[in-house]
Amino acid sequence: MKILFLGDIVGNPGREAFAKHVPGMRQSGEVDVVIANGENAAGGSGITENVARELFSFGCDVITLGDHVWDKREVYPYLNAAAHVVRPANFVSEAPGRGVCVIEVKGVRIAVVTLMGRTFMKYLVNCPFRALDGILAGLAEVNVVVVDMHAEATSEKVAMGWYADGRVSAVLGTHTHIQTADEKILPKGTAYITDVGMTGPYDSVIGQIKERIVERYLTGLPNKFEVSPTPATLCGVIVDVDPATGRAQRITRIQRD
Repeated sequence: MKILFLGDIVGNPGREAFAKHVPGMRQSGEVDVVIANGENAAGGSGITENVARELFSFGCDVITLGDHVWDKREVYPYLNAAAHVVRPANFVSEAPGRGVCVIEVKGVRIAVVTLMGRTFMKYLVNCPFRALDGILAGLAEVNVVVVDMHAEATSEKVAMGWYADGRVSAVLGTHTHIQTADEKILPKGTAYITDVGMTGPYDSVIGQIKERIVERYLTGLPNKFEVSPTPATLCGVIVDVDPATGRAQRITRIQRD
């Protein structure tokens, strides 16, 4: 089972890169499942129902979200209705949406979980480690489990990889928008990478017009962030998983212009 996991899709350029590459990857058999973090897909901050439906139409199976999940209030009802859109599971239970979903592809049941870190993040959330314990205890007849670890601190992501090793198929980091080069299979069979990178414009500062970000650092004054209109690069990983055991066999970084 070949699972494509794409990092934070940023605005229209990121969606265009998704539409350019993903349908062909599916049709060729290069990948069987597509999971994408879409928390920046609508104008660079948040997601809307129309944007989610657009990504699904181009071949996405599951959309994961992160700390920008609440940026577009109009999406709240959709989060409750959309079975394949997953917000961080360690928000309080009263929050809109769900933190885990299970899909079936080629007869294989795959659980997708999103967790958000607590270090340097703006929201007060429950412990992601204990949240994962509760989710795994409640899953039945699911061998393949993919975790989107949406966090700022490298150490928190690495710790989650070791904590989940052997209990999930992959722990894949998002949020910082810069692809890291530490992809590996941990000793008990879990694929890990600290950050899969973003699917968005790299002639930018993490997707935003670079001049505005530089000006903010120089002056300390607020200004409007705006998604860079430059062409985007599709970034993520392909994880090969044994569906019988749920153990990852290979993790490969990808970058495609």
